[in-house]
Amino acid sequence: QLQLVESGGALVQPGGSLRLSCAASGFTLADYAIGWFRQAPGKEREGVACISRRFGNIKYADSVKGRFTISRDVAENTVYLQLSSLTPEDTALYYCAAEPVRKFYFCSTESLNFSFWGQGTQVTVSS
Repeated sequence: QLQLVESGGALVQPGGSLRLSCAASGFTLADYAIGWFRQAPGKEREGVACISRRFGNIKYADSVKGRFTISRDVAENTVYLQLSSLTPEDTALYYCAAEPVRKFYFCSTESLNFSFWGQGTQVTVSS
């Protein structure tokens, strides 16, 4: 059974940092393009970062560029999203998603491009 499990969400003060994890079971993440998305109450889902299957093609949404970092650990079969300089506007449920792709450089922050989704992890930024 293919499964993605996010973890690492928490309540954090403005200016703080978190590292979110997206662990896969039942398949090898190295064969998939990965995206991180978030959805705040009353707002549409937003793609925040993606990483390609190979060769480290990475993209970020303008809203998180310079503050968030996406990375892979092939040995751990996990993708991470490092969040820093957090603001209340970053409060959302964060999801990771995976898509099996042939193109090694494929990287997208469009949710329609992804078939497999985790259940999400909550990030709340508040003082």
